[in-house]
Amino acid sequence: MRNLLSLLIFFGLETSSIAKVIGQAVTYKEGSTELEGYLAYDDTKTGKLPGVLVVHDWMGVGPNVKRRAEQLAQLGYVAFAADVYGKGVHPTDPKAAGETAGRYKGDRKLFRARVLAGLEELKKNKSVDNQKLAAIGYCFGGTGVLELARSGAPVVGVVSFHGGLESPTPQDAKNIKGKVLVLHGADDPFVPEKDVKGFEDEMRAAGIDWELVKYSKAVHAFTIPEAGSNPKTGAAYNAEADRRSWIAMQNFFGEIFK
Repeated sequence: MRNLLSLLIFFGLETSSIAKVIGQAVTYKEGSTELEGYLAYDDTKTGKLPGVLVVHDWMGVGPNVKRRAEQLAQLGYVAFAADVYGKGVHPTDPKAAGETAGRYKGDRKLFRARVLAGLEELKKNKSVDNQKLAAIGYCFGGTGVLELARSGAPVVGVVSFHGGLESPTPQDAKNIKGKVLVLHGADDPFVPEKDVKGFEDEMRAAGIDWELVKYSKAVHAFTIPEAGSNPKTGAAYNAEADRRSWIAMQNFFGEIFK
């Protein structure tokens, strides 16, 4: 019996070690603009799986968003990191990132179109259950997934990690088809309290199923290690808030993907 148990454990471990996440660049288009996203999936999974769109922070499709896509694949989802900026556009410093992100935050129609193009690319994947689509985004991308929801896109839920909450068209909230989860740093200086209140009022007025979680001692970019560790700068990594917010996202997905 002990030998049999040992064999089962051994083969179980061997089987689990075979499972691996595949990550690959994917070129696609929005209009005439060429974009390059990042697809991640577990090649041992079979059948239709929920699809999760990931929208990058203001630095573009880089290590952070690719890492998150791979983590989602480990959870059993097909994840696609959308490219808002365009193939080869990777800001190298905060000044350039701010200017690039500002172009889209100032043109919400274009912003929505780029995020929606990523969703459409995800939907083309044969392993994706198009009735179980969600989107998550970080900072700039957190704003992006809220805009995606406001556009009326067919997602059952969106999750914004330390994203901007202001909206030039709050009346568009009536178009939201799924649930909304906002994970917010309580001490984020880049998202003023008036924007938080404005978001809450917007959701209430539209009758949306929404939730906003505030993490104490967390500032902007609290899930991004590359943001550094000094909260006095206004943007810094917070391991506890990162851990808690990731768990909150998983619980949210457990609800919306039933």
